[in-house]
Amino acid sequence: MRDRLQRAIEAAVGALLAEAADTSPPPPFVLDVPRQAEHGDFACNAALLLAKRLRQPPREAAERLRSAVGDAGGLVARSVVAGPGFVNFWLAGERWHELMRSILRAGAGFGRSDVGHGARVQVEFVSANPTGPLTLGHGRQAVLGDCIARVLEVTGWQVTREYYFNDGGRQMRVLGDSVKARYLEQLGRAAAPPAHLLADPDADWPTHIGGMPIAFPKGGYQGHYISEIAASLRERYGDSLIEEPGEGVFRQAAQERIFEEIHATLTALRVRFDVYYNETSLYETGRIEETLKDLRAKDLVYDADGAVWLRATALGLERDRVVVKSTGEPTYLLPDIAYHREKFRRGFSRIIDVQGADHIEQFPFVRAAIGALGCDSNAVELVMNQFVTLTRGGESVKQSTRRATYITVDELVDEVGCDVFRFFMVERKADGHLDFDVELAKEKDWKKNPAYYIQYAHARTHGIERKAREGGIALPEPDAIDATRLVLEEELALLKKLREYPDVIARAAESREPHHVAYYLRDLARLWNPYVQDGVRHRVLSDDPGLTAARLGLVLAVRTVLANGLGVLGLSAPEQM
Repeated sequence: MRDRLQRAIEAAVGALLAEAADTSPPPPFVLDVPRQAEHGDFACNAALLLAKRLRQPPREAAERLRSAVGDAGGLVARSVVAGPGFVNFWLAGERWHELMRSILRAGAGFGRSDVGHGARVQVEFVSANPTGPLTLGHGRQAVLGDCIARVLEVTGWQVTREYYFNDGGRQMRVLGDSVKARYLEQLGRAAAPPAHLLADPDADWPTHIGGMPIAFPKGGYQGHYISEIAASLRERYGDSLIEEPGEGVFRQAAQERIFEEIHATLTALRVRFDVYYNETSLYETGRIEETLKDLRAKDLVYDADGAVWLRATALGLERDRVVVKSTGEPTYLLPDIAYHREKFRRGFSRIIDVQGADHIEQFPFVRAAIGALGCDSNAVELVMNQFVTLTRGGESVKQSTRRATYITVDELVDEVGCDVFRFFMVERKADGHLDFDVELAKEKDWKKNPAYYIQYAHARTHGIERKAREGGIALPEPDAIDATRLVLEEELALLKKLREYPDVIARAAESREPHHVAYYLRDLARLWNPYVQDGVRHRVLSDDPGLTAARLGLVLAVRTVLANGLGVLGLSAPEQM
């Protein structure tokens, strides 16, 4: 219906411009659903854009547009000019009834589109270093990235989900050294670190205490999982690894064990990846050296203070950045540039990086550099997610990743469940801080927990179906439903809300903001649950077969949209609760 009205308005705009002998292209107007129902089913700003070209005040132009659209072939029941020059439209009631049948015919396909035209898009997300369990920030990013991928898929994109496996650099060396330190400590070959050093991960650590090596390197990983990995190595190899460097078997064992746990966590979150891309492959294939060589050939790097610098100021940025340290080791920036260049070489037409707020400073340098190397930098997008604050009983839970005193994704999912975890992580806009209220997430009352409120709305549709079957009432076929029997204000409000779903999906995909789907589902549930709750006024199963069939059709339409939306968010759609 929206598309039909859009086309009718486009035709009217074209006619008005032709009358004015204006041959330039029509303005790209917006046709939106007003926030307040009393303002109509749709509102259009075309007249505001036309006024100057028609040489008329906006409200006069709006009146001409309203008249030109007319009833749009029976689609529009009435229209009015509002505000400075908007045109508000109310659709004919029977059009909403046609909508219900179209939802039932489309089923799981309702809301799907081909906007992406099969173009290849890569969504890179999580990409956490394998140095410990996933934190809540990683968890938010995992759900966000997965939901972006899902909403792109249902709008016609060919999506590749990718995890950049950062298995190189200083952090991985520190990880190996941390495991070796615990290994030596368990063998009685190292002294336990003093309390004041454990309290300050950035402190300068001495190399020996009382003639024995200390237990930890500076900034070492202190979690219990480090001791567990060390214990497994001790059980397997005894004391034969005492002379082994931390870079060897210790690092490899830690990396493999931790990534297995990360993979298990992501699987429990219903998050899958198509590609795991290893940072080390960029070194092994010579891509790092090639990228540096190509940057140097374009005079975009220079040597200073023993290091190699990216001439970022020549690319419009405020300062230059080191890409190779004085030690000869690349910073994170150089592999990131090489990696993004490879993304284009692999044939992606659109690249979406879902990253935490701590990466926002790095992103402009990567995009500018790959643009200078001939890639389409405008095809690279950053979706930034802010940090997660955990609260219990109104009190903030202090967390520290360095000291391993944080709540892991596994722990929180075990406590609140996957569905609730996912919903809470995606119901807010990504670039806003998220306050995860554990007590609310654990709330079993469906009226209080927003995730359960939506799922219960879906379960209720199945409950009604079960009662119908028990009473010998068959579910109606779409074409056999006389939807004109749905005349109550609440029923029309539900139909209008159902119509919004394809637009919500399209907007969420275009803006990379799946929280729009979460908002929509809450709004739909807020209309549906009270409707079902009032069994007197809105009794679905009645002695009137025609009305019963029409309301059962509404039940099935609501179920279809709720199930489709829950699927886009990666939540289950339970049949009973």
